Amino acid sequence: MASNREPQKPRPIGEIPQAADDRFSTGMGELDRVLGGGVVAGSMVLIGGDPGIGKSTLLLQAFQKISRDRPVLYVSGEESPHQIKMRGERLGVDSRNLLILSETSLEEILKTAQSMRPRAIVIDSIQTVYTAQITSAPGSVSQIRESAAQLMVHAKQTNTPTFLVGHVTKDGSIAGPRILEHMVDTVLYFEGDKGHPYRILRAVKNRFGSTNEIGVFEMKSLGLEEVSNPSELFLSERPSNTAGSVVVSSIEGTRPILVELQALVSPTNFGLPRRMAIGVDPNRVSLLLAVLEKRAGLQLQGQDVFINVVGGMQIDEPAVDLGIVAAVASGFRERPLDPKILVLGEVGLGGEVRAIHQPEVRLREAAKMGFKQCLLPERNRARLSGVDGIDLIGIGTLRQALENLFGK
Repeated sequence: MASNREPQKPRPIGEIPQAADDRFSTGMGELDRVLGGGVVAGSMVLIGGDPGIGKSTLLLQAFQKISRDRPVLYVSGEESPHQIKMRGERLGVDSRNLLILSETSLEEILKTAQSMRPRAIVIDSIQTVYTAQITSAPGSVSQIRESAAQLMVHAKQTNTPTFLVGHVTKDGSIAGPRILEHMVDTVLYFEGDKGHPYRILRAVKNRFGSTNEIGVFEMKSLGLEEVSNPSELFLSERPSNTAGSVVVSSIEGTRPILVELQALVSPTNFGLPRRMAIGVDPNRVSLLLAVLEKRAGLQLQGQDVFINVVGGMQIDEPAVDLGIVAAVASGFRERPLDPKILVLGEVGLGGEVRAIHQPEVRLREAAKMGFKQCLLPERNRARLSGVDGIDLIGIGTLRQALENLFGK
């Protein structure tokens, strides 16, 4: 079929005009943060997450706010309008500009979008949409690829932001062809344990902002509530005077977050000691335990070691290495750490403690939370002019760190 669209001509980048409304707020600060400052006109955003984690709830609440001055289109292929209405009543979502369409035919969806010209579109979910141009069943690789491609063309030509909800596989990745993640501008994962009320929205790809940025929400009876100070939330139930507990700082995108690391060390009842870690890389934990045995002399061969990051956070940066080591040593020796000390540092195989990035940002967050001391690499301490209210203790080796924490 011949296209009526005029061919584009190349232009110097400096002569390309910038749209006045190239980005707008969703009305939810945490969602705006993850998107890089708001929704970019004409962008395609893919949101994945476990069933029931809150993807549809998040988008319904966000679209309620977006629809204040212009209509938005919420397309559902999995729920009827009455079911969405029931959830909307529970969430307090009631807007004349929030238009619900229960449809799975791509041609009908595009026809409706072209006639009403909404400010934004949600497709919940892309796996239920099919196009008559492909003979395979909805959810197949070819259907998902072709449907997403046509939705992307519509988004770019009309400057309409489009949010796609994606199913996930057993291993947590978005179902369907991998090209789906390459086609869209932004990929967000909605994470969280159903046993915890906290939900984390994480950006793993973003053409218009920082990757690895996170937004934190708390699931309540009336929907998702934004958490503006995650550090306070994650430390709110920290036990006092308990061995094996330490506070570390993780940088998530542009935001420092203080979280509690817990370690439980107990004699094993089996020939092979157990090593379990939740929230941190188990292989990294095994490596650090080997360094503790070899370089610090802790006899952990006959000990079961369990590591947990409180609150359901997932941390994958090496700056928390020293915190893991301190928590294990505290649990092994049954000696609690000072509750007002922050522990930072990367641990090498030689037992050396290496410098970390952005120590000033982490320390400012710790000062706001009332911490009085920070154990950190000497190289970082030497470059810092100091942070009000925090005593900086510089160390170069693992042994020096343990001596400062527990004495000789």
